[in-house]
Amino acid sequence: MSNDKLILEKIIPDQEKSSFHWLVNPKLNDFFLWHFHPEYELVFIEAAEGKRHVGEHVGNFYESDLVFIGSYIPHLNFDYGIKTEYLKTVLHIQPQFLKNELLNTPELESIATLFEKSKYGISFGKSVKNLIGEKFKKTTELPYFEQFISMLEIFKILSETNDYMLLHTEIPKNQYNKKEEERLRKINQFIEINYTRKIDLIEIAQLSNLSTAAFCRYFKKMTKLSFTEFLNNYRINQAKLMLMNHKNVSETCFDSGFDSLSYFNRTFKKVTGENPSAFRKKYSKL
Repeated sequence: MSNDKLILEKIIPDQEKSSFHWLVNPKLNDFFLWHFHPEYELVFIEAAEGKRHVGEHVGNFYESDLVFIGSYIPHLNFDYGIKTEYLKTVLHIQPQFLKNELLNTPELESIATLFEKSKYGISFGKSVKNLIGEKFKKTTELPYFEQFISMLEIFKILSETNDYMLLHTEIPKNQYNKKEEERLRKINQFIEINYTRKIDLIEIAQLSNLSTAAFCRYFKKMTKLSFTEFLNNYRINQAKLMLMNHKNVSETCFDSGFDSLSYFNRTFKKVTGENPSAFRKKYSKL
């Protein structure tokens, strides 16, 4: 599973030119998002239990989890598959965050070390999880500058604790250089804009400056899926959002880019394990 359906996620900052971004309780437990991004990620989740899947590391957590993930490490959304009530807060930090300051300011030396350790993925223990969890809840409600100060305090606490575990003994290999990242970002952006219409393989190959055959090989190597499989997965995720907002199945089929209701139903069942009518009915009760 560690290489299935891998996507490059685009993080939108809270403010223009912001160095960080908060995501509070996005409720993505019905969405399998095996993804990576250049931003660092600090995630805190409270739930009865769940799965932690970061790079090659797979484990379970109970009651809560606090994990710091370095740039470009693939990971699964921590709420995937959770059926009980939960609260999740995610902090994304730009890769250039205090880059020179961390290296050249003695007071920030321990935080610089923490960011280096994040290349392995870091899971924190119970003694620090509760403290940081409470600070997370308060910080997201503060004015912007105060959020920045609180964020430094959070990283200072994390940098000084001994209650942590590295998730890998070696830094996970990163196959995505700057050129590959930009190419995948262009492909993702194209899909975001055009998924509701028929997308010809020749069109997407030309966008990538590759022949059709070369593009198919490249895309399969990078995502472990054919382009059609990847596009269908994206469309099904969009269809889920539409059904959760009470759009009927027929409308959802065509509005999410499928041109055949029977094909839509088959694909939806293949991706999610249930048919779209049952999925819609589940959310119509909420």
